[in-house]
Amino acid sequence: MYTQSFNVPDQSDGEPGILKAVPGARDKVDPALQDGFDAVIDADGKIEPRDWMPDAYRKTLVRQISQHAHSEIVGMLPEGNWISRAPSLKRKAILVAKVQDEGGHGLYLYSAAETLGTSRDQMLDALHSGKAKYSSIFNYPTLTWADVGVIGWLVDGAAIMNQIPLCRCSYGPYARAMIRVCKEESFHQRQGYEALLTMMQGTAEQKAMVQDAVNRWWWKCLAMFGPPDADSPNSVQGMRWGIKRISNDDLRQKFVDATVPQAEVLGVTLPDPDLKWNETRGHHDYGQIDWDEFWAVVNGDGPCNKERLATRVKAWNDGAWVREAALTHAARQQARAMKEAA
Repeated sequence: MYTQSFNVPDQSDGEPGILKAVPGARDKVDPALQDGFDAVIDADGKIEPRDWMPDAYRKTLVRQISQHAHSEIVGMLPEGNWISRAPSLKRKAILVAKVQDEGGHGLYLYSAAETLGTSRDQMLDALHSGKAKYSSIFNYPTLTWADVGVIGWLVDGAAIMNQIPLCRCSYGPYARAMIRVCKEESFHQRQGYEALLTMMQGTAEQKAMVQDAVNRWWWKCLAMFGPPDADSPNSVQGMRWGIKRISNDDLRQKFVDATVPQAEVLGVTLPDPDLKWNETRGHHDYGQIDWDEFWAVVNGDGPCNKERLATRVKAWNDGAWVREAALTHAARQQARAMKEAA
């Protein structure tokens, strides 16, 4: 999914790359409040913004939802630079719509996080200062047009696999936002796959371009689900709270099993010599992920980390006059309304 917050703490939470355990489930509060919260969670109900919630639950949600929002708006960048170079008007229109959707997803999620008592300015400041994380998948370059299709097929496909369970998240505003996000992400995955199908019916050069993109993105997409369950201690508490529904390893396995037949139809080879069907398990076996690379990119040492952050900061600074104008206009409108009411 476009967040790794159960596995990747923000800089302010501790040393980069070091997992920090979530505080105990029962805070030092009125037992009746804690019991009421636990009853809603046990009944698979929804916690709403005005409801009491443990501080650790609130903190985990703020971190996860804000990281998810950051990932959506940073995720606009790898594909955005292909808008002017799309091979046809049709492809350009589709890509513009997709990039616009990602920006909208960020806005939904920032709004959901704001209901937990943190401001959008605080969240964006954490992103721009490098304190907050976003999905490491967006710190890789899009070298060819085939990358745009592979991002739709594999990256968005992995995101959907991770995000659909979030539609049942225990926090109401997050769950409701994810329903619309998942519908739009499904479109993104399908348009990416369709673009690749078209290329695979083209020239030998186009087919080679698709295979090269698949080779470069496959392992990075498997890492999107986060470290193995044994190395993801915060996931246990997240699942207890009903924020996370399925473990990292189970989601990764579901993604592999779903993607193998799609690759066969597409006509590409997934770059894993250990990938094979295991009749006993009823699942595909697959090779080892390079977790050293994953953590290196998470901690800022990826091909595009500095470029991505610099682009977001520049966009924020360049848009300052728009925000100031909007606030000034709103203040004048409010003053005019108050004057007329008097």
